[in-house]
Amino acid sequence: MPDMTLIDRYADLIVKVGANVQPGQTVFISALVEHAPLARALSRASYAAGARVVDVRYVDNHVRRAFIEHAPEDALSETAPWVMARADALEGSALIMIAGDPDPELFADLDQARVGKARAVDAVTRQLRAQNELKVNWTIAAYPTEGQAAQVFTETVDGKAPIDQLWEAVAHSVRLDEDDPVEAWRAHAARLRARCKQLDALELDALHFSGPGTNLTVGLLPGARFTGGGLTTVDGITHVPNLPTEEVFACPDWRRTEGTVRSTRPLQLGGTIVRDLEVCFDGGNAVEVKASSGGGAVEGQMAIDEFANRLGEVALVDGTSRVGQTGLTFYDSLFDENATCHIAYGSGVTFGIDGLEGLSPDEIRERGVNVSAVHTDFMIGGPEVAVDGITRDGTRVPILREDTWQLS
Repeated sequence: MPDMTLIDRYADLIVKVGANVQPGQTVFISALVEHAPLARALSRASYAAGARVVDVRYVDNHVRRAFIEHAPEDALSETAPWVMARADALEGSALIMIAGDPDPELFADLDQARVGKARAVDAVTRQLRAQNELKVNWTIAAYPTEGQAAQVFTETVDGKAPIDQLWEAVAHSVRLDEDDPVEAWRAHAARLRARCKQLDALELDALHFSGPGTNLTVGLLPGARFTGGGLTTVDGITHVPNLPTEEVFACPDWRRTEGTVRSTRPLQLGGTIVRDLEVCFDGGNAVEVKASSGGGAVEGQMAIDEFANRLGEVALVDGTSRVGQTGLTFYDSLFDENATCHIAYGSGVTFGIDGLEGLSPDEIRERGVNVSAVHTDFMIGGPEVAVDGITRDGTRVPILREDTWQLS
């Protein structure tokens, strides 16, 4: 574990920039038991920012393993009343989620279909709705763990153990190594917002990804705007949902994804690592899933509900990404999705779409926005993958070549 001064500085950044906790708010923190040092620092920082109450919910993945292994099938996706009550209380509150798996392959030897199904579906759906409707200021941040560090680094380098190397990489990725991290984040967020304006001005109909094993067209939702650099809640609270964030993203039309895509990085999926993932889409549906390992967990997630196998997000990341520049695979989607372009199957990201409030899930889907209890990102970009925008008249506009942003 690093010096507590670094953890306190990190917690301060998460509270002030990530969640932007406001005086009088309730702050909900979700963490694994191994994340306790950061959760405690976040509690102190939240109270210093004026929080009324800080509520921390710890999860133990070994307990979760026992649940996946032994619970009745119908209990896997069941939502306990007290879990649902917590999800219902999110509106108007702040939410901080801590990532960083201490044992990235703890569930690898379990039935992968059960691994994929094991989630409190109703609570997850409610939380996603609060986030998408901008009724909670939220963020996800990472806490490096020994198990994750052992996956990323295989040996001590220059006297630094793997866990110390991982902390150094995380600190660089979230700009903690800047003299003024808060100001550095403001400047970075402004750059991402400028890219969104560039893309919106093109009025794109679709994005096309091409590379080894990839020939994928993702139809965009008419009128959907690109988002990046942070969000603003309905109450006017600006926040940065992911620390780090290097992406600009938009909501696809769930009915208009065609072709095949090959993942360019492993996907850490709740105690299982999915390697060499390939997905084939037809009419918006993921009709075939292949992987050298962990594919069953993806199939299990996609079977949670009828719309889990459709796309809900497409995101662009170029080679200026601090995460990508580390050259590391973090085995943590929070970081790996900010190293390169990615897509997500499951619930749509609705931040850049107007007129959805008050609509039923079916009415939202009629607009082309996916609704699901799942939202899982996987990485599909890199120097070998070219990205073009396709305008409404069929004109192709180069966006990424060899990880270099083409728009000026």
